Amino acid sequence: MREVLAPGATPQVWAVGALCRAIADALEARFNPVAVRGEITGFSRASSGHCYFSIKDAQGQLRCAMFRRAASLLDFAPRDGELVELRGRISVYEARGDLQFIVESMQRAGQGALFEQFLRLKAQLDAEGLFDAARKRALPLQPRGIGLVTSLGAAALHDVVTALRRRVPHIPVVLVPAQVQGAAAAPSMVAALSTLYALAQTPPGAERVGVPPIDVILLVRGGGSIEDLWAFNDEQLARTLVQSPVPLVSGVGHETDFTIADFCADLRAPTPTAAAELVAQPRAVWLGALDLLEGRITQGLQRQLDQRAQRLDQAAARLGRPSGRVASQQLQLARLAQRMRQGVLLKLQHLRHDQKALEADFPARWQRRLTQQAERLDRVALRLELLDPRLVLQRGYALLTDTIGHPVTSARQARPGDALRAALADGVVDVTVSQPRLI
Repeated sequence: MREVLAPGATPQVWAVGALCRAIADALEARFNPVAVRGEITGFSRASSGHCYFSIKDAQGQLRCAMFRRAASLLDFAPRDGELVELRGRISVYEARGDLQFIVESMQRAGQGALFEQFLRLKAQLDAEGLFDAARKRALPLQPRGIGLVTSLGAAALHDVVTALRRRVPHIPVVLVPAQVQGAAAAPSMVAALSTLYALAQTPPGAERVGVPPIDVILLVRGGGSIEDLWAFNDEQLARTLVQSPVPLVSGVGHETDFTIADFCADLRAPTPTAAAELVAQPRAVWLGALDLLEGRITQGLQRQLDQRAQRLDQAAARLGRPSGRVASQQLQLARLAQRMRQGVLLKLQHLRHDQKALEADFPARWQRRLTQQAERLDRVALRLELLDPRLVLQRGYALLTDTIGHPVTSARQARPGDALRAALADGVVDVTVSQPRLI
C-alpha cells in the first residue's frame, strides 16, 4: 500500500545509485522472469561477444542486452526486422539509469512487418531483373569526376571527403545533397540522382563551366536501424538507381546492413569510406606506376641510343679507312687467283697422266678389241650356218612347195592331182598328189 506523507513532512533523500538499485529491485521482484515478443532493431555485436539491440512494436521500444554466454547458444544470426520472442529479466543499467531487458534466450517468432515488406519488394525487383549481374558495370580505374549523393549533415560526407582528399585530391567531386532519412528522403535522393545523371550524360565539349565530367556516382549514408535506413528500400529509388548512365556505388550503413539500393547498385561497399576507396585508387599507386613507366621508357631509349651509337661507330670505322678495305679485297683477289692457277695446273697434270696412260695401253687394248670382234664374228657365222635349211635336207627331209613356190606344210593343203615340187639336198623332184592322208 502506498505510503502518504503527512503535510510538511520531508521526503527521503536518496543517493542516485541507491535509488537505481532500489528501482531495479522493485522491477525484478514485480516482473521477473519476463517473456516478451517484438521486432529487433539496431542490432549490434561487440568484440566481447555481447549483443546490444532494442525490441519494439507499434506502442513502445525496450533496450536489450544479451551477454556472450547467452549469445553463444543462439542457433541463428539475429538481424534487424526479425520478429523474436525473448526470455529474461527486467533490470536497470545503473551507470546511465536506463531501463533494459537482460536477454537469457531468444527464438524466432516470424519476420517483422518492415522486414517482410523488404523481402516482398526484393523478390519483386529481382524477378524483374533489376539485380541481374549481367547489368553490373566495372568501376573506372581513373574517373575524371565523382558524383556524390548524401546529406550535408551526415558523418558519411566527412568520411567520404576525407578518404577522397587523402587518396585522389586531384579528382573533382560533385556533391548533390539529399535527405537520407525520413519520409521525404527517397524523393530527395531520386531528385539528386537525376541531377547527376543529367551532368553525366552531357555530350563532350558541352560541359558546364566548373562542372567536370562524371564517370562514377556514390550514394552513401552512415549506419542505423532498419527504420533509419528504410528510405533506401524505396521502389522508386531502386528504379532510379538502375537507370544510372555511369557505374554507381552504394555505401549505406555498416557491413551487416543490406538495403534494396545495395542490390540495384553496380557495386555495394560495406561502409561509406569503403565506397570512396573503391572509386579512388591512391595517387601514390598511379605515381608509382608512372615512375615505373618512366624508368622503362628511359631504359628503352638508352638501349636504342647505345645500339645506334655502336652501329654508327662501325660505319665510321669502315668509311674512315677505305685503304684497309681495298687491301683486304686485293688480298682476297690474290688468294683466289693463286687457287685458280693451282687448279688449272693440277687439271693439266691429270690430263697429261691420262694421255700417257692411254698411249701406253692403246696397242694392247686395240688388239683385245680386234680379238673380241673376231670371236663375235665367228659365233655369228656359226649361228647362221646352223640355220642353213640345207643341213636339214641332208638328213632326209624335203621342202614341199606348190608350182609358184608357196610352201605346203599341211596335208589339208594338197588335193588329188595337184602338182607339187619337193626340194631335196641335191636337187628338186616334181611330184603329183594321188591321195592326201591325214595322220
